[in-house]
Amino acid sequence: MDIREMYQSLYTAVLAEHAEVFRNQDIGEIEELMDLIIRAERLFIMGAGREGIAARSFAMRLMHLGKEVHWIWDDTTPGMRKGDLFIMVNGSGEIGHIAYTQDQAEKTGAKTAVITGSPQSRCPAKADFTLFVPAAVYKGTDPRVVPSIQPMGNLFEQHLFLLFDIIVMLLEKKTGLTHEEMESRHRNIE
Repeated sequence: MDIREMYQSLYTAVLAEHAEVFRNQDIGEIEELMDLIIRAERLFIMGAGREGIAARSFAMRLMHLGKEVHWIWDDTTPGMRKGDLFIMVNGSGEIGHIAYTQDQAEKTGAKTAVITGSPQSRCPAKADFTLFVPAAVYKGTDPRVVPSIQPMGNLFEQHLFLLFDIIVMLLEKKTGLTHEEMESRHRNIE
């Protein structure tokens, strides 16, 4: 097989994996997460590695929707309080420093939400809400995930970008915002 055939074979397989994850996604869970986001006074977002990069992009778009959003690792992040929502992306559900931060967040009275491919693991078990993304994840344990030909957690990590963008578009419609209103909040000094 030459490189062109391999390329076509790989993108066809990867796109099929994503389509299967979308088909298996619980839409009710997405609606519940959207309601939590809308009702929250402030949002705090956390993730690590490639999952964290997707989480950070989600934080940016939520800010474009007009929410007050803080990335946990920023030095300017304020303290959490009751009325806030802490969203953690934790694919395996077992990332230790995320579990520690979740424990600290719970002491503040903030609600906690975990986005994961392993809903039976440590962090989701303690969260107020869990969004199960049924995509193969690095060190995941749930047998319901869509398997992948890709290495490690690629499918889960890639899928987060697509899913988060769709959730933002759904939130945009639900809240009656326009693309122009979102764009008006985009950084204008670059």
